[in-house]
Amino acid sequence: MSTNKVWFITGASRGFGLEITKAALASGDKVVGTVRSQPEKLSAVLNHPNFHAITLDVTNEAQAIAAASKTIELFGRIDILVNNAGFGLLSAVEEGTDKEVRHMYDTNVFGLLHVTRAFLPYMRKQKSGHVINITSVGGLASAAGWGLYASTKFAVEGINEALADELRPLGIFSTAVEPGYFRTNFLDGTSLTSAANVIADYSETSGKMREIVPQVSYNQPGDPVKLAQAIIKLAAAKNPPVHLPLGKDTLFYFNQKMEKFNAEIEEWREVITSTDHDDVK
Repeated sequence: MSTNKVWFITGASRGFGLEITKAALASGDKVVGTVRSQPEKLSAVLNHPNFHAITLDVTNEAQAIAAASKTIELFGRIDILVNNAGFGLLSAVEEGTDKEVRHMYDTNVFGLLHVTRAFLPYMRKQKSGHVINITSVGGLASAAGWGLYASTKFAVEGINEALADELRPLGIFSTAVEPGYFRTNFLDGTSLTSAANVIADYSETSGKMREIVPQVSYNQPGDPVKLAQAIIKLAAAKNPPVHLPLGKDTLFYFNQKMEKFNAEIEEWREVITSTDHDDVK
């Protein structure tokens, strides 16, 4: 479905990034995939003539600019940017330290901005391209234990919606992909850390979530290989959506949130509508 495209995928060594890389290569496209270190190992694993691994710490803006330049040098263009690199923090909002939260924002939000800003000049020059931002069900609906992580994904959702409006007149698209729970190594500690500070008062909320996560790990309903195929279809779409939630669980949690939100609006409608000036009809 998707041929002769050039992809740039952050966090390509495992999880979603690796599966999307494999799917893009299988479709006949060219891929530059990023890793934090030892790019030769990923190149050896994939062993594909259309793949080039590159070292990138997304928190380093100079590295992001250099990576974008290298991609254009190698393949002459950029068609699909997949902002996939990121990690989670399992923590009650109060438990997370300033250092822990800023570290996560540096990767999940500011790192994404570094890479996006590095590639957009090339897309604007081409008058084409597609930015795909991997967020999360946590970018649509938050929950106890996930508030700090979800806040980074909520931030990306807001960035993406504005980007979609700003880029569409230029022939460029931006889509936020919101996966639910997929059977990757995300929950096993590879991409998820827990706050060092544990407050006993939250034992029935975020504390319960800490107990549940090990039981869910590797038992998630989502298939990452099928997610990668969904991304290939998204990349081939002539009119891609601004949002693409993936997984029945994502739809469930989002619909549950909207039902509660709508119920609160109805309960508080009189107050909500009472705050305009009297001359506003």
